[in-house]
Amino acid sequence: MNTLRFLDLIESLKTTKRTGWINNEIENPESIADHMHRMGIIAMLIKDPTINKQRLINMAIVHDLAEATVGDITPHDGVSKEDKHDRERKAMEHFNTLLPTSEMKEIKELWEEYEHCSTKEALLCKDIDKFEMIVQAHEYEKRYGKNLNSFFDSTRGKFQHPEIKEMVNQLYQKRAEFFNKQ
Repeated sequence: MNTLRFLDLIESLKTTKRTGWINNEIENPESIADHMHRMGIIAMLIKDPTINKQRLINMAIVHDLAEATVGDITPHDGVSKEDKHDRERKAMEHFNTLLPTSEMKEIKELWEEYEHCSTKEALLCKDIDKFEMIVQAHEYEKRYGKNLNSFFDSTRGKFQHPEIKEMVNQLYQKRAEFFNKQ
């Protein structure tokens, strides 16, 4: 097993910029690792006592791990959901060859749980994924004077968890105030 090779591979998460921001010509956009890191922090802020918070945090920090080898594929890239999932599954299988089974088992389980939305933690993690994206979009709107409505439109009405819905509503209000001042 080659833990160092695995760590070398996932280093690209720190340097690979998120495709959606590149496509919108955002200067110095966040990396995939930046996104996953803030997702982990958001997961830590969840108060819902029915959620296994540690599992949620762990899921947030591994959910995009496969992107270390397949890249950040967006809905606008012309890749079907099935093909994207297949590419990411193969990447996870490759990681399996680098890490001992005992170490990779939890990572792979968390990734599969997230991909299949098979638990309430996975559903919440999906909400956090979308929420973190629109938080970042609004930060770029403020920083660069851009209107990134497409990110908000793509997530509108898709949030499930009440805590995330409340945060989304607060963000919409903050965003409206920002654009009303201009």
